[in-house]
Amino acid sequence: MTDNPKLFISYSWTSPAHEKWVITLAEELVAQGVDVILDKWHLKPGHDANAFMESMVTDPSVNKVLLVCDAKYAEKSDARTGGAGTEAQIITPQLYARRDQDKFVAVVRERFDDGAHCLPVYYRGRIFFDLSDDAKYAQEFEGLVRWAWDKPAYVKPELGKKPAFLMDDASAIRMPTTAAFRRAHDAIRSDRDHAEPMIEEYFDIFVNELERFRIRYDQDDGEIFDEKVVKSISDFIPFRNEMIDVFIAIAMYRPEIGYVKIIQRLFERIEPYRRSNENLISWTDGDFDNFGFIIHEIFLYALAIFIKYEQFDIASYLINTEYFSTEDRRSPMQPFTVFDTRLPSLRIRSRRKQRLSARADLLKERCQGVAVEFRHLMAADFVLYLRSCGKEFDLKWWPETLMFASFHSTTMEIFARAKSKAYFLKIAPMLGVSSKDEFKALLDALDKQQIPRWEFETINPSALARVDELATTP
Repeated sequence: MTDNPKLFISYSWTSPAHEKWVITLAEELVAQGVDVILDKWHLKPGHDANAFMESMVTDPSVNKVLLVCDAKYAEKSDARTGGAGTEAQIITPQLYARRDQDKFVAVVRERFDDGAHCLPVYYRGRIFFDLSDDAKYAQEFEGLVRWAWDKPAYVKPELGKKPAFLMDDASAIRMPTTAAFRRAHDAIRSDRDHAEPMIEEYFDIFVNELERFRIRYDQDDGEIFDEKVVKSISDFIPFRNEMIDVFIAIAMYRPEIGYVKIIQRLFERIEPYRRSNENLISWTDGDFDNFGFIIHEIFLYALAIFIKYEQFDIASYLINTEYFSTEDRRSPMQPFTVFDTRLPSLRIRSRRKQRLSARADLLKERCQGVAVEFRHLMAADFVLYLRSCGKEFDLKWWPETLMFASFHSTTMEIFARAKSKAYFLKIAPMLGVSSKDEFKALLDALDKQQIPRWEFETINPSALARVDELATTP
């Protein structure tokens, strides 16, 4: 059980109105669980007032001392007269000795005629709470209560581990994309006329330099191949983050069809990295797993970002357009499912590490340090899965991240908001439907074999989509 903080209030007997204000403040603090010591309550007839005040300031059981500062308190403290002056003589050495500085704090009750806060000279330059402005009283009072309880609003998080992409830094891959990224990012945010060619320049460099990440399986090098794959995609994180920042800038500042088509071409150009090419003499199935993971992850982030910023027209375009691919020469235009590549090395890693999905683990672990939360990735993954359940799709998108939705009760913001009919109609094109009834029919038609499963874990698509609540309000 947490001990209640014990707090002494030091103030000047300026006027009956001021004393009443101090008593009200004390009562408000008591209501917040703060054990307040106030002369009006605790100083009895016959007690030595100066001895009482000195004992309260120096008593180690008194966690906090609150200095209620009005003009008279500041004047008496500076002149070292009256009770406030006595307390100033006791407090000043403790403050300047840098012991228990968090024990003392000032509350400003009023200001001088020139607008300056009424503070004693010895306290100036230190943090205080300003209760002189009624408009800010509630906010400042909350800060005061937090100080009394040692529960600040902002707490430094626990120090994390060294990022994976910094491990073994001497051998880390470096791509010369940063300068082009900065030019493109600045051009988008500044709404410059040449933003499109700046983005294309950045994407050109990115596509060409991606070759640096090519790896090969060599059974003689003694390295476990899935570890090599994981290291490669870990090294890629800084460049993935650049791409994410560009997508966010487009979503926030330039959500226009011209930019979306540039993104479409980007994915068409990096898609071939998922498989062999004419320059390779020999290969194994897993040699392209790092590229398969990278391309899938970037596509997932792109969609998650446009959904997060409610750029549903752009998200619908990326979902419903086709992408040029040379993988199947009989059908060179492929749906977005072409980016969902099976990764043999990570399946092996799942078994080796005894995990349901090493790929899902990596997607979650890597969702750090960017303005996209994992819930946004899950929502995008779910939308892609649902869209791929349409009759026109031969292959289904496998929503790796939803493995985590199977463990916990998950509410996806996009479907919660789609309780509004107007909102549902905005997201319907992403799902390939035009009405709630059509969407419900799609879910009802799902065969059990089409619903993702991880051993004994599975999901309930209708529940995740909150289908019974969709489009039930204007």
